[in-house]
Amino acid sequence: MKAIAVYPGTPDSLHLEDVPKPKVSDIPGGRGVLVQVVRVGACGTDKEINEAKYGQAPEGSRYLIIGHENLGRVVEVGPNVPATLAPGTYVVATVRRPGNSVYDQIGLQDMTTDNTYYERGINLRHGYLAEYYVEDAAYLVPLPDSLREVGVLLEPLSVSEKGINQTFEIQRRLKVWEPQRAAVLGAGPIGLLAALALRLRGMEVVCYSRKKPPNLKADLIEEIGGRYISSKTQTLAQVAAQYGEFDLIIEASGHSPLIFEAAADALAANGVLVLESVTGGETTAQIPADRINQGFVLGNKVMFGTVNASHADFVSGVNDLLAAEATYPGWLAKLLTTPVRGLENYADMVRNLNENADAIKIFIDVLPTQQQHQH
Repeated sequence: MKAIAVYPGTPDSLHLEDVPKPKVSDIPGGRGVLVQVVRVGACGTDKEINEAKYGQAPEGSRYLIIGHENLGRVVEVGPNVPATLAPGTYVVATVRRPGNSVYDQIGLQDMTTDNTYYERGINLRHGYLAEYYVEDAAYLVPLPDSLREVGVLLEPLSVSEKGINQTFEIQRRLKVWEPQRAAVLGAGPIGLLAALALRLRGMEVVCYSRKKPPNLKADLIEEIGGRYISSKTQTLAQVAAQYGEFDLIIEASGHSPLIFEAAADALAANGVLVLESVTGGETTAQIPADRINQGFVLGNKVMFGTVNASHADFVSGVNDLLAAEATYPGWLAKLLTTPVRGLENYADMVRNLNENADAIKIFIDVLPTQQQHQH
């Protein structure tokens, strides 16, 4: 079968690889599920893997199949697979697999303390940009047929689902916490989906991003009742002064100095600042360290980082996708701006990742469109 892979450590090595088709029996204990891949999203992580900034092949392999934002359909199951994963069911697979820490052993590999991560399509485990994959039933999340067009957004949504779920878990310390105002820093796919999740929870939402409106991202934020503000017109301190400090801030901009602006100038007492960007590089910034420290100490504020997501976060993401389709019908589909038809057109994916600044979600239709609607 065909797959899109890289040779880790070799820049610009993305290529089409012929690989063996997996079998249900590859997974022990009768828990194997063979999935036909329907659609896979592409993001900056895939771009950086192709640039050889990180990513290792699985043991014994010279290549790494990429792709972690996935949507597929079950075609065959082992004898010990739950009925919720019957053939014909649409599924999304989680990304991280257990290592050796105590957290990995209790199913919280997203909280691992290991220095080595096992992540499908990213590091040491093959990903989903292939015609088929096989997986243990424990790592699959079923979706209703009604989400087949937008289900590929579940993985990027799960990042913010985890951040929000962890925020409310932390804030149990307060006994009463009813956040009213939230800010999302950044208007990429993760930022837009974070804004959606917050609006579904009834919060006032400001999305703070670089590009001036009018633009599609600003329109999307306004369609769900949020405010879009460009960093070219107002500082974060000015935004907080105008609309009130924020009970919850999700940082998804990829620009790390914004973290400290948010901490110093925009976070309310008892507020939470969630860091979702992974920022490689050497960016430095001067910060008002004493003011930030004093504000966090006297204001009982929290800042934490989150990456990847647990199975439970994917499940809450399914619920939010369903709620979004009911509350803002058609909104999710507008994020799917940039299709690539077929694995053999992987060069179009790379070109869009490198050059298409207006793309929101680039995705590869692995299964021809006419077959996606057939069971």
